[in-house]
Amino acid sequence: MPFGIVGGRIYHVISSPRAYFGEGGDPMRAFAIWEGGLGIWGAIAFGGVGAWIACRRKGIPLPAFADALAPGLLVAQAIGRLGNWFNNELYGGPTDLPWGLTIHEWANGRALSGPDGEPVVLGTFHPTFLYELLWNLAAAALVIWADRRFRLGHGRAFALYVLSYCAGRLWIELLRTDPAEEPFGVRINVFTSIVVGLGALAYFLYMRGRPREVIDRGGAEEEPEEGTSVPAGSSEESSAAAPREEDHRPPDPG
Repeated sequence: MPFGIVGGRIYHVISSPRAYFGEGGDPMRAFAIWEGGLGIWGAIAFGGVGAWIACRRKGIPLPAFADALAPGLLVAQAIGRLGNWFNNELYGGPTDLPWGLTIHEWANGRALSGPDGEPVVLGTFHPTFLYELLWNLAAAALVIWADRRFRLGHGRAFALYVLSYCAGRLWIELLRTDPAEEPFGVRINVFTSIVVGLGALAYFLYMRGRPREVIDRGGAEEEPEEGTSVPAGSSEESSAAAPREEDHRPPDPG
């Protein structure tokens, strides 16, 4: 968690530098995490470093740990998007759809009131954080289904999480209208979604065809290859002697 918080803050400062290093900015505010501002891209990247350190200390293979973690990360990200509703932020363009979000004029953490004492309403807009919330829940279900159906293993479930999240974040980011850095006229998170998503796809395809790991006593043991002798009395022999539920599942198509 500390790694994730630091990484999320670093990405936020890099991707939104004007408040800290632009005209009238205060560089020291970059350390004021309590004021808000965390980027999920940096949180996952640096959090992965923390997970790698912990896995090495416990003798657990990082890819298997990441696979187990992937669906929960998506659900956690979905819950986190509720904060955008409370903060009246991260919405898209105007809309008259039934689920449009009513946005008030906002200052210093609260809605401003007009002469009549009522909050000033700016209009109704696309709730892009709601779209991402629903997308993340659907992606979590996809990862669980695919992992059980195809027995992914070796970090492929995590790669599927990254790929599915990036696909959703790409089109949702294009709907958002909040201020953002726009190199070449395109929001920076659009570029991030494309680059990270392609990296996840490449990893998923590179690891295709490998059997799921067998985790035993905090370590990873590969399933024995066909025709390989197994020493008598070993844990592999005992597990191979009894039929397992996994033996009746369809093979991994890739």
